[in-house]
Amino acid sequence: MKQTQSGNHLTVDLEQKGNVLVLNLAGDFHQFEAAPKAHEIIHKIRQVHPQKLIVQDNGIGSWDSSLLALLYQLLQALQPTNITVETDALPQELSHLLTLAFSVDRHPKRPSVKDFGFLGNIGNACLNLYQPIRQGVSFLKQVGFSLGRWAQGKAIMRPVDFWFALQDCGPNALGIVALISFMVGLILAFVGAIQLKSFGAQIYVASLVAIGMTRIMGAIMVGIIMAGRTGASYAATIGTMQVNEELDALQTMGIPRSDFLVLPRVLALSLTMPLLTLLADVMGMIGGGVVGIFMLDISPSEYWKYSMDAFDITNFLVGVFHGLVFGIIIALCGCYYGVFCGRSADSVGRATTQAVVSAIVWMIVMTGLITWGCEALDI
Repeated sequence: MKQTQSGNHLTVDLEQKGNVLVLNLAGDFHQFEAAPKAHEIIHKIRQVHPQKLIVQDNGIGSWDSSLLALLYQLLQALQPTNITVETDALPQELSHLLTLAFSVDRHPKRPSVKDFGFLGNIGNACLNLYQPIRQGVSFLKQVGFSLGRWAQGKAIMRPVDFWFALQDCGPNALGIVALISFMVGLILAFVGAIQLKSFGAQIYVASLVAIGMTRIMGAIMVGIIMAGRTGASYAATIGTMQVNEELDALQTMGIPRSDFLVLPRVLALSLTMPLLTLLADVMGMIGGGVVGIFMLDISPSEYWKYSMDAFDITNFLVGVFHGLVFGIIIALCGCYYGVFCGRSADSVGRATTQAVVSAIVWMIVMTGLITWGCEALDI
């Protein structure tokens, strides 16, 4: 019996010699779509059901991986049968690739997870926490040394990097900070007016907004805005440099990353956050004034008087101090997750998310600590 299929200059001959079936391959083979389909050949082989199948070279010209894929499918389909397959007559390179393809375990066993018990799992969790804590402490030490070198005038920091960071987190952020703070002051006044108006004390809306914005609300809103805007930008920028191996280049040249990348960003954000907090306080009081003047029929002079009566320099300084602390936290979180970003495709996205979340969490923690300290000091 002799059956022939051809496609793309390749010929496949099935020749039966007793209980032996010979598969002759000849011609050029470059396109799998134009080649004889493996299942058609398998079907014909099973119809004959020989004891032995010999696959041999009968004049194979040029070929690519498509021929290897065809033979792999053919041999894989015949493995469950009792048909002996012989491929010694194929070209040496093709025979070697087939052997290599079948030597790979495509169903590896899952590694067994050893259960160490309740106390053992707690110990492993503590050990897993040790590395990031150690890494974070080391990063803070490097930043501290960089600040010391900067104070001595020895830090490797380009002035252009500082001015660029200052422009990005200062003038470029004025619009969004002013708008959000105005809306927060407006909402704060509107919510307070609902309660104060019920017993005729709506005039104290001015005091409520002035105290709330200057004490804490202005700093918190600026912190959240800058964490999502600038902190994420820091993490994405430095993280991309990590993926592109630019941080490795800095290390190779002996340039401290904390000096060159972290220091200008920390200084810029620490300088601008108190000023942005001051802007937020003013815009929040203006937003409260819109509600008080146009909805509660409070005269502008009365609103100004009660705002100034409620304004306290201590509350103002506490709010500015919050802004300074938040600026340091945002810059450190953004730079930390950027420096220790991975090298995979989605590492930059994860680093950006972690920077924003960590900055907000640490701002809340520091707000609690500062509030506790102010209460303890009767501030």
